[in-house]
Amino acid sequence: MKKIYLVLIVLIGISVSCTKNFEEFNTSTTRATVVPAGFLFANAQKALADQISSTNVNLNNYKLFAQYWTEVTYVDEANYDIVTRNVSSFVFRAYYRDILADLKQATAILNEEAAVGDEEIAVKQNQIAIINLLEAYCYQRLVDQFGNVPYSEALDVDNISPAYDDGFEIYKSLITNVTDAIGKLNTSYGSFGTDDLYMGGDVAMWIKFGHTLKVKLGITLADYDPALSKSTVESAYAGIFDMGEKCDLEYLGGSNSNPLYQDLVQSGRHDFVPANTIVDIMNELEDPRRPAYFEINGETYRGAVYGEGTSFSQNSHIADPIQEPTYAMILLDHTEAAFYLAEAAERGYSVGGSAEEWYNNAITASFAQWGLETEAAAYLAKPEVAYGTAAGDWKQVIGTQAWLAFYVRGFVGWTSYRRLDAPTLNLPPFPEPTVGGMIPKRMTFPINEQTLNAANYAAAAAAIGGDEMKTPIFWDN
Repeated sequence: MKKIYLVLIVLIGISVSCTKNFEEFNTSTTRATVVPAGFLFANAQKALADQISSTNVNLNNYKLFAQYWTEVTYVDEANYDIVTRNVSSFVFRAYYRDILADLKQATAILNEEAAVGDEEIAVKQNQIAIINLLEAYCYQRLVDQFGNVPYSEALDVDNISPAYDDGFEIYKSLITNVTDAIGKLNTSYGSFGTDDLYMGGDVAMWIKFGHTLKVKLGITLADYDPALSKSTVESAYAGIFDMGEKCDLEYLGGSNSNPLYQDLVQSGRHDFVPANTIVDIMNELEDPRRPAYFEINGETYRGAVYGEGTSFSQNSHIADPIQEPTYAMILLDHTEAAFYLAEAAERGYSVGGSAEEWYNNAITASFAQWGLETEAAAYLAKPEVAYGTAAGDWKQVIGTQAWLAFYVRGFVGWTSYRRLDAPTLNLPPFPEPTVGGMIPKRMTFPINEQTLNAANYAAAAAAIGGDEMKTPIFWDN
């Protein structure tokens, strides 16, 4: 019995001792209790670049919608079936859960951290402003995909059924936020340093990103609100990326490879080939960028009939450099901005140059991106390319060359086509019936929103004119 009492006393002593130091005992000395804001920011950047780059049919169908590529065997997505794989739900999840939630949390952590002294205060302000710019970039892409989306009530853990905001109202808010963020950035101080995977902490480059994004926001509104479009573009054009400048993610390879490498090479599958839509146009123009875009098949560049299904070996393939694990993914660059400013000049905006000057500038920048600087002048001299002699009105001329330059950046190419209706794209042979015999105008809302957020889903669908792929985004007049 004494032995039993002794054991109990020892156990009680241990228990009391542990209880006195319970908090210390139960706290890991090797794991961070709070994730640093810089880590969350970098994680969001990586997730965003992956989403933009990927050609996984569950996550990103836009290289197909833009008709840069087509599918070889399984042609559902090239024929606009986005329901079977519930693509919209995966897109929503990527933006809201994997990107915007991290950006919001990074801001919350920064706001909670005490900043002492002018330098710490300025660095913190720069960091929050940069996050705001990237948030605006993401929300513009969401609006341009779906129309109305959760915005003012988004990412609230206490509200699992957020309302959908009007797309135009979101745009106006984004323009205000971008303008405010640009004004708060101070180049005399740093920001995220090496945690910034896009710009390496270069605040001056983020200011240029902000101006370029503002031009993009403004020009997208050109047919919907010309006055706001004009004032937005004119207030920002002077600060855009210079020739050769861009915002991109340079992948490291290995476990941090470009998703295109994972989809096209590492998977061991041969699901995609260049579409005849882009190959035929570039063949007609004898476009020098063809070897950078495609692998030749025999003596010709041969694109597969869009949406029909084909044999991998019978067609040209995607160029090898694009399939490298370290291939960089561009989010925004001078080429894109220059095409927007060519359009702005045609619309009568004051943007420091004529439409032809910005058009030539944009094409030259595109050629330089692919290492073809010396061939741009001869291409621009072709009557079928030169601004004054190329066939069609200015929308067709600018729209066709912009679409060609945006190759690989499927969403940007698809959006350019939706805005300018150029070039002429092909209708696939087995199109999803709900598209109405046209190229999709938008992505439909996620299917699970119909049950998990039914009232707000119904209101959003009614507000935009129906939750269908043929319903245009508000700016698509």
